[in-house]
Amino acid sequence: MAKKIVKHNVPEPQKLKDQKILGDFIRAARTNSDMTLEDAAALCRVSIKTMTNLENAKADIKFSTVLKVCEALGVTLRIEA
Repeated sequence: MAKKIVKHNVPEPQKLKDQKILGDFIRAARTNSDMTLEDAAALCRVSIKTMTNLENAKADIKFSTVLKVCEALGVTLRIEA
């Protein structure tokens, strides 16, 4: 039996104050695309543990990995000065 994917609301655009905010956006992008953690990890070419850590803000992740995951899932990061 396939895993049920619980969709998460996309948060309002906001300042990136901590990893949890980024994780919320990544989880929403994944679940609203009907992807399991396994599917998203394969698409992003990262481990399931890395995806879990990103979504749950459990570890420091290399910025290059964050960019790769965001690009693959369609999450836009914006920098302003």
